[in-house]
Amino acid sequence: MAFVSSFSLLSFLAILSLAQAQSELMLTVVNNCPFTIWPAILPNHGFPVLEKGGFPLSSLTHRSFPVPNTHWAGRIWGRTGCTYANGRFSCATGDCGSRLECNGLGGKIPATLAQFSIHHGNRDHSAYGVSLVDGFNLPMTITPHEGKGVCPVVGCKKNLLEGCPEQLQFRGPHGNGPVVGCKSGCAAFNTDQLCCRNQFNSPKTCHASSYSEYFKHGCPASFTYAHDTSLMHDCVAPRELKVIFCH
Repeated sequence: MAFVSSFSLLSFLAILSLAQAQSELMLTVVNNCPFTIWPAILPNHGFPVLEKGGFPLSSLTHRSFPVPNTHWAGRIWGRTGCTYANGRFSCATGDCGSRLECNGLGGKIPATLAQFSIHHGNRDHSAYGVSLVDGFNLPMTITPHEGKGVCPVVGCKKNLLEGCPEQLQFRGPHGNGPVVGCKSGCAAFNTDQLCCRNQFNSPKTCHASSYSEYFKHGCPASFTYAHDTSLMHDCVAPRELKVIFCH
């Protein structure tokens, strides 16, 4: 009887392990850009940092890593123009405090953001979207794999640096050189109306502007202002979510 009990326990553990493996969701970051980028990951408050928060990713390579089987929420963006000089690491866009591994630090705008809420609700659901609310620095899309129901590819395939309005152009932290980012209207002018704050901080008072419309025209499947929330998609039981730069 002891043998039967042990066998049953081992069988149960094997089935449980297989079920856990099957439910594990992978995040894959793909760099299709013709240059190296430095992806960064920032968890929402209370969630763990993944992959130490940042790493280099050479052109035409990818990196995959698991997401905790419990609820996880956060964002991913790409840093560009990063250099290491005089003992200091820094990036032209998306810099997170002059360090390779962001380890819980946010990045400087403008930057294209992938946003996630994974294993929420009954834990089979994962929500995702691409935001240009903080401006644009790289084309980015999110592609779900093996999800159930409607799980569309979303994001911004167009290079919005080309044609970025002059008032929104970002030429790096020193303000010179080529255009490396396209700022939001909020970042460029810092008004309550464009930033959707104070009396404008509600769906009824926060509206699209001529500046956010530039982003929306080029990338209609992306958020472009603070209360533009209809483009966050919920996918049931995806096995993988791919963040692809320069699709």
